[in-house]
Amino acid sequence: MKNVEAVAALAALAQDNRLDVYRLLVEVGPEGLPAGQVADKLRLAPSALTFHFDRLRDAGLVTVRRQGRSMIYAAQFDTMNALLGFLTENCCGGVSCAPAVACKPARKRAKIPA
Repeated sequence: MKNVEAVAALAALAQDNRLDVYRLLVEVGPEGLPAGQVADKLRLAPSALTFHFDRLRDAGLVTVRRQGRSMIYAAQFDTMNALLGFLTENCCGGVSCAPAVACKPARKRAKIPA
C-alpha cells in the first residue's frame, strides 16, 4: 500500500458513522449487508448513509453489488489487511511484533439439525 492509499483509507474511517458502518460490515463478513439493514442497525438516515458508503467505496474499503432491488455492501478485507500491514510494517524497529496472520472472515458453520 502506498501513502496516498493509506491516507485515503484513514480519512474515510475518520468519521464516527463511517467507522461504525465499516466495523459492522467487517463483523458480518464477506457476504455483506443490504444498505437498508445497515441503516436500520445503525439508526442512520438512508440519504446520509449513501454519502458514507461512497466515501468508503472511494477509499477501496467496501464493495457494492446489486442483488435484485437491493444494494449489498461488503467490507474489502484485502484493503483492510494492506492498511494494517502498512501501519505496522516498521513496528518495533523492524522486528515483527504485529499480528502475523491477516484477517480472514470466519466461515459460517453449518447448523446441525436437532
